[in-house]
Amino acid sequence: MNPVIARVGSGVVALALAAAAPVLAAGTANTSPSGQTVRTIVPLDGPRGVDALGRGRTLVTETGGDFSLVVERSHGAPHVVPLGNLPTEFPPAVALGRHGTVYLLTGAAGPPEDPEARALRSVAGADAAPADPAAGATLFKWRSGWSAPRPVADIAAYQATDPDPYDLEGVPEDSNPFGLAALRDGTVLVADAAGNDLLRVWPDGRIRTVARLKPRTVEAPEGLPGGPPAGTPMASEAVATSVTVGADGAWYVGELRGFPATPGTSQIWRIKAGSVGATCDPTHPRRGRCTRYADGLTSIIDLASGRRGVYALELSKMSWLAVELGLPGAEVGGLFLVSRSHRSPHVRLRELAAGQLVLPSGVDVGGGLYVVGPLFGPGALMKIR
Repeated sequence: MNPVIARVGSGVVALALAAAAPVLAAGTANTSPSGQTVRTIVPLDGPRGVDALGRGRTLVTETGGDFSLVVERSHGAPHVVPLGNLPTEFPPAVALGRHGTVYLLTGAAGPPEDPEARALRSVAGADAAPADPAAGATLFKWRSGWSAPRPVADIAAYQATDPDPYDLEGVPEDSNPFGLAALRDGTVLVADAAGNDLLRVWPDGRIRTVARLKPRTVEAPEGLPGGPPAGTPMASEAVATSVTVGADGAWYVGELRGFPATPGTSQIWRIKAGSVGATCDPTHPRRGRCTRYADGLTSIIDLASGRRGVYALELSKMSWLAVELGLPGAEVGGLFLVSRSHRSPHVRLRELAAGQLVLPSGVDVGGGLYVVGPLFGPGALMKIR
């Protein structure tokens, strides 16, 4: 969990049950070739959202819009406390804010949408639209005692007035909000995968654009169906899927990478906190209030931050397009600790739980390193030691 929201509000903690303790309950575990143990905490149905609150308490969301609190106990199996539901098939993002407020973020309500938005949903096996279109592309909040989440801001309506000037798909006003981070001052950061930008939402529903992520030129990968020869330069959108607040207070945004989803071309951007109207430019990655923190990753679907650096979760180490094409091995995801020495401008990528994650969908840090996945079908909340 981000340090800015480490202090858990009493409204959610009250649901954690007095008998709960920070000691992990017994569960199945596998050891990866890189030495980390991946321990299953509880089974979940197509999970995506995860916010680790510390002391064995974790917020999760599942396919169908259910959101719950998982409580690990020193004796007996972990307990899952149902909190509520949003009428959306694709699981929302989730983050705990001030005073026990749980924020939930839903994706696009329906067409028009870009190929990457369709891919994110088709990989999840979800319908093209939420069960209730009114629930699409919206930031919600929920508190203990409420019968249902309440809308805070219509992200799609804002994006219709703030089109992407670097759009390559012919729909510059498209919106598919995907990543979420709650800040200590009560505002919320939203990464929009179709708008290719980072937004900041205030409690009264006001929205401002923090930064825009420009496309970059990539080389076409081998085996692109109906595409140009491998190595052909192609413009590709950023597709901002994720946001986290670093230990240094900066805001970090991760990219999925648009079509043709060339492996090794997803970036992590570092944005100075409080920025408005910044530009993340791969041709000038060290200029301005948005600078490139890391490169060389593939199909980033979520970010988390801890004392050691930023954790980047890859949906597939071969790319989301490889998953769509059904290529063998494309279901294997990756989790990387991205760190930088104070004495060096270069970042270090260290893979964790290598070979153990199948289409992972969410990662967070809080009393441990937690991952959820696969993104569809039978899944689980897992802890990596």
